[in-house]
Amino acid sequence: MDNQVMKSGNEVSMFNLNGLTTMIGLAKTLADATIIPETFQKNPANILIALNMAQRMNADPLMIMQNMYIVNGNPSFSSKFLIACFNTCGRFTSIKYEFFGEPGTDNHGCRAYATEKATNEKVKSVDVTIGMAKAERWYDKQLSKWKTMPQLMLQYRSAAFLIRTVAPEISMGLQTTEELQDTIELTADSSGSFVAEKQAVENEIKAVSEKAAVVDIPAAAVPPTAEKVTAETTKKNSQPSWMND
Repeated sequence: MDNQVMKSGNEVSMFNLNGLTTMIGLAKTLADATIIPETFQKNPANILIALNMAQRMNADPLMIMQNMYIVNGNPSFSSKFLIACFNTCGRFTSIKYEFFGEPGTDNHGCRAYATEKATNEKVKSVDVTIGMAKAERWYDKQLSKWKTMPQLMLQYRSAAFLIRTVAPEISMGLQTTEELQDTIELTADSSGSFVAEKQAVENEIKAVSEKAAVVDIPAAAVPPTAEKVTAETTKKNSQPSWMND
């Protein structure tokens, strides 16, 4: 019993003082690195969380940081990373995919499946179809990959459902990046980061309003008297008040 307590006290963990001090020091050191994602640069607190998640998932910290994305303030993992974690966890065979329906139609879909090694039982996801993507409003998002890469998105979404229902401890309760992009009103900029779609719409409205405010009136349509008054008024307004009398 004493040996177990001693081992727990020496373990590098956030839940004991010695371990937490060690992890804080490591986080501060890694924060100066320039090869880690921008979300973690100069941010030891974010790195500390990534270190904790890496420890709990028995994964490399750099791999965690490289595959964790912040979408509108929400942390998420890429689908390919979670699929890799599932395939290498040792409890299941690698994820396979079964397509059905006619490509290009709403009934075109995919289901992910694998076999649990301990029981030899086949486990599978719910069926994901293009019709589901449209009903859930994933398909019509601006810059949506569902229109340009429907097969890949069907695979990613069915795999995410399989992992969440069969081995939720792998995702640690986080949604995939692709799921967050589909459910949050976002549009991607050229750098790969994300900005609120609301801001994009507001910018578009502003641009249209500014363009509409400039009205090109042909010279022939302006009465000579109006042109004269305008010129005189402009000249008068540009002079000091004591010269206008």
